[in-house]
Amino acid sequence: MERALYLGNMSGVQEFILLGLSARQGVRVVVLAVFLPLYLLTLLENALIVFLVCSHTELHKPMYFFLGNLSCLEMCYVSVTMPSLLAGLWTGPYHVPFTACLIQLFLFISLISTKCTLLASMACDRYVAICHPLRYPLLMRPQVCLGLAGTSWLGGLLVSVAKTACIASLSYCGPNVLNHFFCDVSPLLNLSCTHVALTELVDFLSAIVIFCGTLLVTLRKAFSTCTSHLVVVGIFYSVALFMYSCPSRVESTDLHKLLSVIYTVVTPACSPVVYCLRNREVHETRRWLITYPPNVRPLQ
Repeated sequence: MERALYLGNMSGVQEFILLGLSARQGVRVVVLAVFLPLYLLTLLENALIVFLVCSHTELHKPMYFFLGNLSCLEMCYVSVTMPSLLAGLWTGPYHVPFTACLIQLFLFISLISTKCTLLASMACDRYVAICHPLRYPLLMRPQVCLGLAGTSWLGGLLVSVAKTACIASLSYCGPNVLNHFFCDVSPLLNLSCTHVALTELVDFLSAIVIFCGTLLVTLRKAFSTCTSHLVVVGIFYSVALFMYSCPSRVESTDLHKLLSVIYTVVTPACSPVVYCLRNREVHETRRWLITYPPNVRPLQ
């Protein structure tokens, strides 16, 4: 990985120019006024879920364990892409060093891969809870939950190492303009001046395994449980599959940037509401917390 980064830095391009979401000043101001509060709201929602799950023993259950992991991931996920999106809306096109761009790409691939496997784990948990309630405590014991979560995070990391190393080893001779608001796979492949067939094959196969594999597991289990799980999952996977499960480079267009906004901004903001904040147990915990703050507890 380090060698690949070094070789990439020896190429002609030492930095990239991100065009951002829009080049028109008036549009940028309006979109910034919408996305900045949405970013802060996403962080607040997910931080609240993590706090509730960690601080209340009644939420120490497998479902909330996975939701806590998902909320931690969503906070990291939006913090990888949203700052560059907001910076582009504030300043317009701006320069990003080669190494910083690859670091952002590495983090993004790692987190989006982890998210797919976590969603599949959550679907399996709900399937077992509803279809095999008597065996649920045994099948979803703490060791199993830790194993599923750990495998999700480690798997995303390994996939990201392989994909980022392939992209970093390519040569970039110019131009250096990325028609996107963050460093993504296809825009970087489009700028490479070397043969990218192997990199495209690795990207395509990994996308098929990650997205399609986890989607099949999620759909098979989620159809047996709850419709709300399918709402965000359907949006996330449909857009991600369209963007990444393509065996060749895709030119960045306004449509692709708009679709990227859906799975990097919209679904992370909706996930806490769909998965957790509407949940009865979480709602009661929040109400109890508001009624009885930490320094004021009811008499036993």
